[in-house]
This record gives sequence, C-alpha cells and structure tokens, in this order.
Amino acid sequence: MPLSTTEENYLKAIFSISTGGESRATNQLIAEKLGVNPASVTDMLRKLDEKRLIDYNRADGAKLTKEGFKQAVKTVRKHRLWETFLVSKMNFTWDEVHEVAEQLEHIQSDKLTDELDKFLGHPKFDPHGDPIPDASGKLPVVKSKPLPEADIARKLKVVSVTDNSTAFLKYLDKQGIGLNDSLVIKEIVDFDKSLLVELKGKKEVFLSKEAAGKILVD
Repeated sequence: MPLSTTEENYLKAIFSISTGGESRATNQLIAEKLGVNPASVTDMLRKLDEKRLIDYNRADGAKLTKEGFKQAVKTVRKHRLWETFLVSKMNFTWDEVHEVAEQLEHIQSDKLTDELDKFLGHPKFDPHGDPIPDASGKLPVVKSKPLPEADIARKLKVVSVTDNSTAFLKYLDKQGIGLNDSLVIKEIVDFDKSLLVELKGKKEVFLSKEAAGKILVD
C-alpha cells in the first residue's frame, strides 16, 4: 500500500534529523521539524512502528528501519530532483522551490522520478547543495563543515546551506552569497563571534555567528 502524504512527511523528517547528527528522533524534534504539536506526534509514530517503518519508543524516540529508510530516501530523492528541475528549467530561484517541491514529492510514479533524473543529467546535488540519492538510495559523500569552524585566511567554497527557509536564502542573496562561491574568513569578532568574510575576492561582508553556522564550506 502506498504511504500517505503525512506518513511520507514523518519519515522524511526522521531521516533529516538522523542525518543531522541525532541517533534517534524525539517527539519534540519531529514536532519542530514538521511544525506540529508534540502531543499529536505520538499516534503517527505508533502507526509507523506498527508498519515496521520505524523503531519507536516514547522515551528514546524514533529510528528508521531498513524499509523506513528506503521509503524516506525515495521521498527525499523526489523532493531534491524537483527542486533542481524548478531552478534549472523553470526559472525559480532557490528560495522559491521548497514549498512547491513539498507538493511534487508525493507523486507516486517511479518512472516519472527516473525520467526526471535522466532529463536533468543525473545531478548529484540540489540547488541548496543537499545530496540527491540515486535510484538505489545511495547518497553522494559530502565533506563540509560550518563556516565558523573553518580556518581563517584560507580560501573556502560554499557547498551547502542547512537552512532552506525563504528568509535565510533571501538574506544570503542580499549578501551576494550563493553555492560554489569562494569565501575567505578575514576576522572573527571576539565580542559576538560574528565573521568578517571576503566574498569572491571582491567585497567584505559581516555575518552573524548564527547565519555563518548555517553555511557549509569545503
């Protein structure tokens, strides 16, 4: 039986939390990810546990089973391919695609997904720098670190962002920062740990510690 939109969203949220460094996704983390009340999360997690898509207990949270991981990666693949399509072929900007891709990711056609991947030339990363799983579910390896953890005075490249919200992406656009741009940290301010960054060898911008922490560099 195909999964419901809500079930796919929960599996994708657990996948996102687990790949972000957490061993298990708690009710609170899932609620924050999905923007729902924590009290409403329990029933869905129990349902997914009964379907053997997750391993769940209320004390420790949820972890994807092998089948759950397969289903989650399938949804993630569709989402990131659609984002890539919208930016590269439909003139959307990177801050416009998330909500549209949220709708398109639930189309239940493996052939459409595979043909979309082929049409796009089998891209490895989406417009935000997130890795796109291949048809077997394998994710490209990404080596990156948050900008504040990088060395001062070393030439860096923006490879991804951890916040795909419209507000943050528009903020980066305003600063002139995009994927694959070169950066050099010129200074870290002692008072608030904000960063003075040289962008593409042309101009200098200040980034707050919070904003810089959402930019991943290689």
